[in-house]
Amino acid sequence: MLKGIKTFFSELLDTDAEIIDALDPKQLAAAALMIEVATIDDHFDATEIQALINELQRQFDIDSETLHQLIDQARRESDDATSLYQFTRCVNDEFSAAEKFELMQGMWRVAFSDGDLDKYEEYIIRRVSDLIYVPHSEFIRAKKVALDR
Repeated sequence: MLKGIKTFFSELLDTDAEIIDALDPKQLAAAALMIEVATIDDHFDATEIQALINELQRQFDIDSETLHQLIDQARRESDDATSLYQFTRCVNDEFSAAEKFELMQGMWRVAFSDGDLDKYEEYIIRRVSDLIYVPHSEFIRAKKVALDR
């Protein structure tokens, strides 16, 4: 499964295969979904970038160089994607329920980071929640936990 995702991304993008191989598809999917949240309102500022970096480091404990490669690659893939399917499919195939909950919290934290929860940010998080089969109660709980932090 993971090899198939790496092949898909390397064929879809004009990217060095070594970079794709070095990046974990789970991390790539999570980063791309968080970038979708951060950019959906056409306002991707320094606070959202920092929130994205903090969330990815917190969830995956990765070094700075890998983190920046991950964000660059995820941003390219997010820009090129025509739907959320390629990302949510990976989440459904590879994430546990606890990891999905962590992802939802991260998405909420990115959305809240600029101090303004845009209706489109909430919409994309709700849509991802539905696509990765997170129960509504967990969707709400993730929002509350992210807000309380």
